[in-house]
Formats: sequence, C-alpha cells, structure tokens
Amino acid sequence: MAVPSKAQTKEKLREAKPWVRRFGRFGYMTKGVVYGMIGMLAVLAAFGPGGATTGTSGALQSIAELPFGEVMLWIIGIGLIGYIIWDFIKAFKDPENEGTGAKGLIKRVGYFISGIIYANLAFVAIKLASHTGSTGGGESEKTISAKLLEQPFGVWLVGLVGVIIIGYGLYELYSGVKEKFMDKFKFNETNDKECKVARVSGKAGLIARGLVLGLVGFFFIRTAYTHNPGESKGLGGALAEVASQPFGKFLLAVIAVGLVLYGIYQIIRGRYEYMNFGHQGK
Repeated sequence: MAVPSKAQTKEKLREAKPWVRRFGRFGYMTKGVVYGMIGMLAVLAAFGPGGATTGTSGALQSIAELPFGEVMLWIIGIGLIGYIIWDFIKAFKDPENEGTGAKGLIKRVGYFISGIIYANLAFVAIKLASHTGSTGGGESEKTISAKLLEQPFGVWLVGLVGVIIIGYGLYELYSGVKEKFMDKFKFNETNDKECKVARVSGKAGLIARGLVLGLVGFFFIRTAYTHNPGESKGLGGALAEVASQPFGKFLLAVIAVGLVLYGIYQIIRGRYEYMNFGHQGK
C-alpha cells in the first residue's frame, strides 16, 4: 500500500523519546475508551428507556459502577496523564510543525486547553478510583467559565475560549471530511483491514466530535454574552441539547455512533500514529 507523501516526510523527523511515545500512545487509547463509553451511553439514551446523555465525567462515574471499575479508573487516570503530557508537548514544543501563524497558534492553544481539560478528567478518575471524591456533577465547564468571568476582561476570555473550541471543532470536522487524519498513520505497519477501519472510524468520529465541539464553543460564547456561567455546557450538555431538538433522538443516535467510532479511531491512533519530535530537515 502506498504511503501518503506527508507521512513519508514525517519519517525524516526525529522521534520523541521512547517514554514520551509510550505515555502518548497509552493516553490516546485511554481517551478512546472514555469516548467509546460516552458514545455507548448516548446510544442507550437514543434507543433505550432509562438512558441518559453524559460527558466525560459522567462516563467515568459509569465505569466506576462496573465490575473491576476501580482498577479501570486507575488505568484511565494514569493513561490520561500520558495524553496530557503529549498535548502539552504539542502545544509548547510543536513536534507537528504547526508553526506560529494564526492557524498554527490556534491549534497549539487548542492542545493546551485540551491538556487542561484532560488534567481535570484524570484528577476526577483518580479521585473516584481512590474513593476520595466524586465527579462533581460534571460542572467543570461552568466552574471554568465562572473563574474566567471573575478576571479582568473575563467576558472576552470566555468568548475567546469559545472561539478556539469552535475553531478546533471546525478543524476536526474538516480533517474528517477531507481525511487529513490519514497522514498521521504509519501505513507500513498496518494491513488493508486496519487501514480501512482507521479511515472509516476516523472520518465518522472526527465529523461527530467536530459538530459537538462546535456546540460546546457556542455555549461558551453564549456565556460571554449573558455573563451567566450556567450557560456553559460540556460534551454531556451538548448531547442533551441535540436530544432536545426536533428529531433529536435520531440526531443523537447518529452522533453517538460517531463518538463510538471516534473512540475506536483514538485507540488505533495510539497504536499506529507517527509521534515525531523535531522539525523537518533536522
């Protein structure tokens, strides 16, 4: 199978240190498990009685109630630390050569915000695993908004967060539609079946997550406009908003399946993505 030219270029880059790669790969797989759980819970909410939409914190609470849930939460908490490390490396060291232009800076700031969000999620997972706390009701978005609104130019900060989230959502949507994510994989280590699964799950998953992130960003902008932190909603709130619309159950089902596929894509990404560190030509 032919390797995309961008992927061939990536082979010239110096790879990240082995421990960073291992943590990052484990982190992607852990993120995939969490999103797979969110998607499955949303599927139940769309098709079955008694189901409810939930975000990342709610998914962790559901995992805690499973047999061996405590062990799974420890694994998730530790795994997410790896994902956080890789997010911060991408934000500050720019191993993917995003650059300092407007597009590159938006993506790198997005990685930083992602690292902050998943740091909170890892903290929640470890608290649940060690029985030292709860998920806090999944109100982290409202807490973040409230704290930002207390700062000088807080309204603008909340609005900026919303714009960045929407921008990152549009980037994921574009990447899914155009299959740009396929440039990230080491195709020489995959077979045709794995490549097909990566393509289908990545395309559907990124489109679904891009749409949901667009909603989350909109809620932050609405918070800035109303000065009301209660307007901020995370993933669970966005899914609930979808479900409340005309034909909402159908729309929720489509997005839910997409989020399950996004989880599968993240697991494949953890196994086969290039994790290079450095700049072209070095």
